[in-house]
Parts: sequence; C-alpha cells; structure tokens
Amino acid sequence: MRRLASALVLALVASLGVVPAPSPAAPPDSTTDSTRDRAARCPQLQRPGLWYGDNAQRIQRAIDERGRCSWPGGKAPKIKPYAVFDWDNTMIKNDISDQTIFWMLRHDLIRQPPGRDWRTTSRFMTDAGARALRAACGRLARPGRPLPTSTNTRCADEIVSVRKEQETTSGEEVFAGYHHRRTEAMYAWVGQVLQGYTPAEVRRIAKKARRAALRAPVGATQRVGTTTQTAWIRYYPAMRDLVRTLKRAGIEPWIVSASPQEFADVWGRAAGIDRAHTIGVSQRLVDGRLSGHLEPCGGVRRDGIMTYVDGKRCFINKRVLGMRGPKALRPAPWRLRPVVAGGDANTDVSMLRDATGVHVVLNRNGAEVMCRAYDDADGRWAVQPMFIQPLPQQAEPYPCSTTGYVDRFGDERPVRRRDGSVIPDQVDRVHG
Repeated sequence: MRRLASALVLALVASLGVVPAPSPAAPPDSTTDSTRDRAARCPQLQRPGLWYGDNAQRIQRAIDERGRCSWPGGKAPKIKPYAVFDWDNTMIKNDISDQTIFWMLRHDLIRQPPGRDWRTTSRFMTDAGARALRAACGRLARPGRPLPTSTNTRCADEIVSVRKEQETTSGEEVFAGYHHRRTEAMYAWVGQVLQGYTPAEVRRIAKKARRAALRAPVGATQRVGTTTQTAWIRYYPAMRDLVRTLKRAGIEPWIVSASPQEFADVWGRAAGIDRAHTIGVSQRLVDGRLSGHLEPCGGVRRDGIMTYVDGKRCFINKRVLGMRGPKALRPAPWRLRPVVAGGDANTDVSMLRDATGVHVVLNRNGAEVMCRAYDDADGRWAVQPMFIQPLPQQAEPYPCSTTGYVDRFGDERPVRRRDGSVIPDQVDRVHG
C-alpha cells in the first residue's frame, strides 16, 4: 500500500478519484460481461459453504466490484483498495491477549511496576485498583523483577480480575475517566504492564503462548491463580480463505486489533497478513523498551487513544492512508475507505461502518454492532454466526432504541443512524 505523504496529497487523490467507485455486477444476460465471464476472471472464495446464508455472495460481490477484475484495463489504481479486520474472535476463536497474559502469569513473567505503584501502568487506574494490586503483589518482588504468580494465587487472582472484570477481587472499579469511544483502559493495560520489555522479548513470549493455545484441545481450560480460564485458540478457515481471495484480487488485507501490537504481530502471519499490515495497541519506546505510554493518533495524546471504536478508524487513517491530526478521527473520503471490514464487537463499529463494499459481523451479541448490522441501512451488512461454537439466539431484542450505544462518558444512549433517526430494537435473527 502506497502511503500518502501528506493530507494535501490525500485530498488531491480523493479529488482525482483514482479508485474506481463501486458499480453493480453486470446482469446475467449481458452480452459484454456475463456473470459467467466475470466469475472466470475474478478470484473466487474457495470455501463459500462455510458462510451463512448469502454472506459469501455479498462478500464476493464486493471483491468483484472493487478488486482487480473491475480495474479499467486491468491496471491497478494509484491507491489500492484495502480491507480491515479485527483479530480476536473475528479471524480466530478466542482472545490472544487473554492467552498471552495467562501464559505470563503461569510462568512468572509479569514484572513488579516502578515503585510498586500500579498507577504507573495506567493513568486511568483508580486508587482502589492500585491499592488492591499493591496489597496482593507489592511485597512479592522488587520493582522490575518478576512476580511469582505461578505460585502466589492472591496476586495472580487480582491481575486476572483486572483483566477480565475491570474490578478488584472485592468488586471495586479499577479504571475511570477515559473516553469510551477512543480507548478501553483495561485493553490498553494488558500491553502497559509489559513496560520494560523489548518488543522482540514480547513477541517471543507471545509465540510460546500461541503454541500452547493452538496445541490445547478445543474446549480445554487452564488454572490461573485459583480461577479456571479458556486455554485454546483456533484460526477460522473461512477467514483465511477470505484473506487469500482478497490478496489475489488486489485488495490488501490489514489487521486492526485492540490487542497489543506485538501479540498481533505473532498471530497474523499464519492468516496471511504480515507485520507491515498489522495494527495493534502500540507503545512508545524508550531506549528500545516499551514505556507503557501509547502511540498517539488524531491529535489525542497522554494515552487517550488506542485501536478501539473511533480509535480504530483513527489508526487506519493514520497507518494506511497517512492522515495526520484531528481529521484522522473522522471518516476518510469515500473512495479512500476500506472496501471490506470485519469485526465481532462494539469495539469495531466505526471501522465497520466506514467500509464501502461489505460490513462482515460475527455475532457475539454486542448491542451497538448488532443493532447496526440488523438495521442494514445500506444493504451491505453480512451477519455471520461464529464459525466455531456459535452463540444461541439472544433471548431479548437488542435495546437499540434505549441503551445500545455507549457515549464518550460511558453512558448508555439510543443507537442512531447517520441521519439522526433512532434504530428500533432488533431481534437476533442470525445465530447458532
């Protein structure tokens, strides 16, 4: 992907329209470009039977409309089309942040923070959270030294509770005061507790955790502290096939994950996406080591943004398109947006909405994302049950008209369309 050098160049490219606008596939009786001819020369999904309903056809239509078989004269546009995918529970079943942190806890690889002060791991950590972690872990090791979490269950349990519940083991709130459309403090914290490691060291740890998770049988569990946690991960064959098809069609696939950059780096290659096309939660380096402070985007600093909701859009615009400043927080010009986007959670809503060809949603019952998917405002949303262990139908309709949207302050609001109208409550229609 050629990156634009400046916003001026980006605007010029948008005005020239170097990426062809989508056009509908020719009808079957066309004498110039029949459906059969198009299928013969356009890369096709090889495992369409893994998809629910007409999802494979919806995805294939987007590939045909924007991939190489639609390029005038077969010549690639100056700004190549691209696709963006969440990682955890979109490209795979289960969560790489969970598995890596569990591995680290089971092998004494979490280090005591500077001054035994856990507030140094997140500017959004509450006093209650810092007190609980210090009480559980503060006496166990000197700052910078490994905590004995493989044997000290109290310390391990407190860290697991922060990761899984965003609460102390006594039920107190651990994070507060952040912008809920730009970051999720607990997700960021998973990477921030790695401060002091080099990126290469973290990738080596992630490789060991990956190996263990792929070897564990489907359904396997593990003991972490006194808790029982999931122990396995699997790649989705349908998503691997989609990545291969996109690449053959000249559409560049990217990972955009709310897991740490180094974790995503390790997992992406086996799905056909290299580190150069992987965007995760990135930290600034100090003397070659992770500092615990996040890479800024859109003019937002002080650890206030990451690849989460609007933050995912921001980092796509920054890394893929080269946009800088506050404009990176806004949707890019239509012709510069992703052709395909895939996700499974409210985390992914902004980048999913920005896609111009098809919005692929794996159903994990996130309220806002499912409200928008079932509302299907542009007719291009494809709802897919999880390929492994899909969830059953949600018993109650999604509360789109009342509480489905979480605003910047964490308050629940109605889910609204781009024109401001409220989406009515939606029944869960595509499920296991």
